[in-house]
Amino acid sequence: MQQILIAQRFCGPPNSGNGGYSCGLLGKNISTACRVRLHQPPPLNRALKVTNTNGQWLLKDGDQLIGSAQPTELTLTPPTPPTIEQARSAEKYYRGHTQHSFPTCFVCGPKRAEGDGLRLFCGPVEGREMVACSWQPHTDFLDDAGNVEEEFIWAALDCPSYFALNSDKTCLLGQMTAAIDKPVAGDQRLIIYAWERSIDGRKHYSAAALSTSDGEVLARAEHLWIELKQ
Repeated sequence: MQQILIAQRFCGPPNSGNGGYSCGLLGKNISTACRVRLHQPPPLNRALKVTNTNGQWLLKDGDQLIGSAQPTELTLTPPTPPTIEQARSAEKYYRGHTQHSFPTCFVCGPKRAEGDGLRLFCGPVEGREMVACSWQPHTDFLDDAGNVEEEFIWAALDCPSYFALNSDKTCLLGQMTAAIDKPVAGDQRLIIYAWERSIDGRKHYSAAALSTSDGEVLARAEHLWIELKQ
């Protein structure tokens, strides 16, 4: 059994863990593509148990199930990434600059300082049905080999996919399926881009990818977002 603690720094909403980061903490136990479902908002600053039961990884707060992860296949083929210039230009139109449900979110919160949060501000790409931004990972998010730690890759693929939704409703991440296809070297400027897939009532489906500035896709993810009841 492992124990993990999600620090306040890694919040999404103020009182719970960022969905992508939390999924990544569980998913990094699986060496292949995996699907992580969040059953409850991940609590902050509490010792959580991580166990393996019949090939399924479980995250628990006492006896309460918070998340579950299992290996899967991810057949997602991302569209061609925008250029780094397009991604940088799109950042100016990030709607979270003026309206944001969780402005202190670790990934996309505009109230997080440089080097504290990821500050991924994905805006619409001109002429493309997607949002995008650039990302230069901070050294805090790298392993000893200089690659981005897996949980931060999951985090980077999370919130951009919300801003790809054709909706201004507040949603929470319900499920995320991700594949890290190649190591993500942290000494380079990267491109994060995301697009909407479909909507079914309060369920919103989207996807995201991470690429180099030369357009090589390094990681992919699909998402299920649940719209909060009004």
